[in-house]
Amino acid sequence: MPKIIFTGGGSAGHITLNLALIPYFIERGWQIDYIGSKGGMEENLIKKFPEVTYHSVSTGKLRRYFSVKNFIDMVKIPLGCIQATWLVYKLNPDIIFSKGGFVSFPVVVGGFINRKKILMHESDITPGLANKLSLPFVSKFYTTFTETINNISQQQKVECVGPVLSNRLFNGNKEQGAQIAHLNTDKPTIMFIGGSLGAQSLNNAVSQNFSQLLEKYQIIHIAGKNGYNPQLKGEGYIQYEYVDSELKDLMALADVVISRAGSNSIFELASLHKPMILVPLPNTSSRGEQTLNAKSFVNKGYAEIIKDEDIANPQILLPMIEKVYAKCNEYIKAMQDNPVKITTAEKLSSQIMAGVQKG
Repeated sequence: MPKIIFTGGGSAGHITLNLALIPYFIERGWQIDYIGSKGGMEENLIKKFPEVTYHSVSTGKLRRYFSVKNFIDMVKIPLGCIQATWLVYKLNPDIIFSKGGFVSFPVVVGGFINRKKILMHESDITPGLANKLSLPFVSKFYTTFTETINNISQQQKVECVGPVLSNRLFNGNKEQGAQIAHLNTDKPTIMFIGGSLGAQSLNNAVSQNFSQLLEKYQIIHIAGKNGYNPQLKGEGYIQYEYVDSELKDLMALADVVISRAGSNSIFELASLHKPMILVPLPNTSSRGEQTLNAKSFVNKGYAEIIKDEDIANPQILLPMIEKVYAKCNEYIKAMQDNPVKITTAEKLSSQIMAGVQKG
């Protein structure tokens, strides 16, 4: 029975791809182990797969800035490497797949010491710190953006596979979306979407420009768990905390989408040919990867950017929406003429499995 170790954690972006890949390995009879942090988000999410055995190692966050905690983590990281080295030796996998995050670095080091084949994936244009440090130890580095190759030194290891997208948003029906949202198909529709927890700045932009927006547009507002406001009501406006199966139909109804600039989200929008206004996380809240993601899409002619601190400003938001809506066909043509390269979890899992036979 072939064996694989998955690793990755610390945030949803470092886990969701693994969650998408694992079912294909289960289906084909692989023995699957997951190495993550104790009590981390990944430990809880992996519980949905009883076939997967979860192991934890000591982890220390890899920071790019000064913090007293760095000194504590200087002890935790080597300890995690020792633990991971022993685990990899004991489990003896055929291959290790890393999605990144600070928990992944000790596992990659442990795999390298045990001379195991290690594959790694990066969603953003520039590698996160854990992936950057892991790069010398891996044999293959899968990327989402073609531009990533320009940001690393060991280019011979890189293969751009594009974003790994599910089919959850394809084949949406505009009329069905209008029926679900109690809107109509004749008036321009703007969607604000800020992720599962919501984006406070996007939610503020809706509430602070509410009446002006509704003069010209219908609004689909996916506010997130932390942003739902039951007091916000109006003709032509629909608000959701979270949308699952209906999202493809609501997306089909939307003419313009205003969104954060996380890699998977914006590639999904591009694959649907949705003109975008992207609002990257501010650099104070991230390492700046969303700004780079957004700039890449602007350069391709897919989108426009508004800074997080400017999104609620009516003198910036309203003219930008008007501009993007007026030029919808130009953005759509850019996405049709220069389509994004995408792949599926099934295709990537097959590619990973093939790597075992290649040795």
